[in-house]
Amino acid sequence: MSKESTKIIAKNKKAYHDYYVEETFEAGIELMGSEVKSIRNGRVNLKDSWCSVVKGEIFVNGMHISIYEQGATWCKDPLRVRKLLMHKREIMKLFGIEKQQGYSIIPLSLYFKGNKVKVEIGLCKGKKLYDKRADMAKKDAKRNIERALKEQSR
Repeated sequence: MSKESTKIIAKNKKAYHDYYVEETFEAGIELMGSEVKSIRNGRVNLKDSWCSVVKGEIFVNGMHISIYEQGATWCKDPLRVRKLLMHKREIMKLFGIEKQQGYSIIPLSLYFKGNKVKVEIGLCKGKKLYDKRADMAKKDAKRNIERALKEQSR
C-alpha cells in the first residue's frame, strides 16, 4: 500500500485566531469538475466559511471557489452550499456536541490527498477578545526573542 501525498491548497488562518480547535476530522467534498480545476489553480477562500448539519448530512457554507475562466458558461455560484462526505456516525457525533455544548464546526484547510479534494474540519469553541489579545502578545514576545537571538549571533 503506497502513501498518498497531500498538497495543501488553502488554510483558514482566521479560524485559528477566532476559535480554539478541540478536535479535527477529515471529510470529502462534493464538487463540480470546473470547481476542481479552479481549486487546482488555488482560487479558493475559506475565510468566512462554516459547516452546518441538516437532516443528517453536513454542508459547508460560505466557501468561495472562483469560477474557472476556461470552463463552460453554465458555471455554478462561487458561494454555493457544498455537501461534505463523512460517515453518518461522525456527523451525528459532531451534531450532538455542537448542539449541546455550544461548539462550531469550521473548515480549517482544503487539500489534495492523492487526486481527491479533502476538507479538514474542526470542532471549535469561540475565543473571547482577551484570549485573542493574549495569543497576539505571546506571538509578539516570541518574535521579539527570536529577533534578539538572531542579532546576537551576528
